[in-house]
Amino acid sequence: MATLSAVSAKAGGFGTATATAPSWKGSRVGRSLISMGATRSRLVSLRTPRFRVYAAKAETVSKVMDIVKQQLALGADAAAALTPESKFTDLGADSLDTVEIVMALEEEFKITVEEDNAQNITTIQEAADLIDKLVG
Repeated sequence: MATLSAVSAKAGGFGTATATAPSWKGSRVGRSLISMGATRSRLVSLRTPRFRVYAAKAETVSKVMDIVKQQLALGADAAAALTPESKFTDLGADSLDTVEIVMALEEEFKITVEEDNAQNITTIQEAADLIDKLVG
């Protein structure tokens, strides 16, 4: 594992270290910082469905799913495969369909979704989470 003094030695010009270069050798914090940089590509994203924390009530998710089924006129096969992680685009929705879904959700739940928030809704779960937050 590289330490700050080893990195400083390489960066000091022509492979020589200066006498005033700080050293983290033996420092737990220094090693953590260096190792984080080395393993950054292997870190797991917390946005993956595996680590996702759901805040919306099951009732809200169910209502959102029903509205999406109705707005996109999904067939029985597509409706059966619908999950909270289903993306509107994967269900065949274009930007106009997404706007219509948001309008239907606003009407059903008697809320107003700001344009910034509406543009960030890409899945059924995200819509349900936002609704519960606004109704909250």
